[in-house]
Amino acid sequence: MPLADRLPRTPPDPATPEPRFPLEVACCPACSLVQLLHTVDPGTLFRDDYPYHSSFSDHLLAHAREHARELVVRRELGPDSLVVEIASNDGYLLRWFAEAGIPVLGVEPAEGPAASAESIGIPTRCDFFTERLAGSLADELGPADVVLASNVLAHVPDPDDLVAGIRRLLRPGGVAVLEFPYVRDLVEQCEFDTIYHEHMCYFSMTALDALFRRHHLVPADVRRIPIHGGSLRLTVAPGSPRAIGGSTVQALLAEERAEGIDRPEWLADFAGRVDELRARLRSLLDGLHADGRRVAGYGAAAKGAILLNAIGAGPQLVSFVVDRNVHKQGRWMPGVGIPIDAPERLLREQPDDVIILPWNFRDEIMAQQAEYRRRGGRFIVPVPTPRFA
Repeated sequence: MPLADRLPRTPPDPATPEPRFPLEVACCPACSLVQLLHTVDPGTLFRDDYPYHSSFSDHLLAHAREHARELVVRRELGPDSLVVEIASNDGYLLRWFAEAGIPVLGVEPAEGPAASAESIGIPTRCDFFTERLAGSLADELGPADVVLASNVLAHVPDPDDLVAGIRRLLRPGGVAVLEFPYVRDLVEQCEFDTIYHEHMCYFSMTALDALFRRHHLVPADVRRIPIHGGSLRLTVAPGSPRAIGGSTVQALLAEERAEGIDRPEWLADFAGRVDELRARLRSLLDGLHADGRRVAGYGAAAKGAILLNAIGAGPQLVSFVVDRNVHKQGRWMPGVGIPIDAPERLLREQPDDVIILPWNFRDEIMAQQAEYRRRGGRFIVPVPTPRFA
C-alpha cells in the first residue's frame, strides 16, 4: 500500500510511481498484541509535509472540549498545574485547557500542525516524544499533573519507550489519559481501512494491561467511547505493577477473556470478512458506473486512501474527493490518482452519489452537506456494510 497520509502534490506519473510498503498484520500469541510486521520510519510518516490537522472536524473539537472540561473538574486543575499532550497536532485539545488558564505544553513532531498550534498560543515542542525527551521536560518544567496521549500510542514503533516517558514525566499523584482505537471494534465492525502504516499496533485491554504494568503504571479506569469507530479511553497512574487495577479495567479484561480476545483464534475469520466487504463495495461502485451515475468522495482521510486502494477504485469510479482541510485541497489521493478539492465542488457539480470515506464522521458530514442531499444526492457509507444513507 502507499502511505495513506502522503498526499501527492502532482498528478500520477507512471514514470515515477509512488513508494509502496508492505501492510501485513499479525497477532502475538504471548501478549495478544495485534501489530504490523513492517515498520516505516516515523520520520517518513510524520515529519515531511504531514497534512492532518484535527481542528477541521467539528465533531473532534467538541469531543476534545468535553474531555478537557471533565478533566479540569475531576483533577481540580488550575494555574499551578501542568498538562502535557503527546502528539498534540494543531492544539485542538490543549486549547481548551489553556482557555481555562491551565499551563500546557504540546509535543508534536509534524512541523505544519505544530506551527498551527503555536499560532493559537499553544506552546509546542516540535519533536518525537521519547523517554529521553520526557526526562528533559521534567527537568525543565517540573513533573506533569496530567499527560494526554490521544491516538498516538498506536503510532509509535516502540510503545515501551513512550510509556516509560509517560512514567518519567508524571508526578507521583498524576495521571495519564490515553485514547486509541479498540481492536475489538475494529475486528467486529470489519474496520479494515483503519489499518495503515501509521497505525503500528492495535490494542486490547489485555495487551495494554501488561504494557503499562511493565513501567509501574496501573490502569485505573477504562471507558469504551464511540469516537473513530470505537475507541478506549484509559486512565493510568503510578503504582506497583502488582496493584489491582480499577473495577472498569477488571471488568473489561474479564469480557475479553470470555470473548477469546486474548487468543489469536479470535482473528481467524477477519481476513475473509474483509475480502467479502471489499468485493461488495467494488461491486456497488461498478454497478453505479455501469448505470451512468457519477460518484465523488468526501474526506481525504487516511482510511479513505486505504479503502480506495484496497478495492482498486481510481478516478473512473470516484471522480474526485472533497475535504474541508485546506492543507489537503489541490493534492491527490495516494495510489489511485483521484484529485482532492474543496467541499463547494459538490454543489457546483452535484454528483449522483458521494461515498463518505471517513465514515466515523458520517453524521457530521451529512449534516454539513444537507443541501447536497436536498438536491437529490445520495451518500454511501462503506463500513461495516456498504449501504446508502
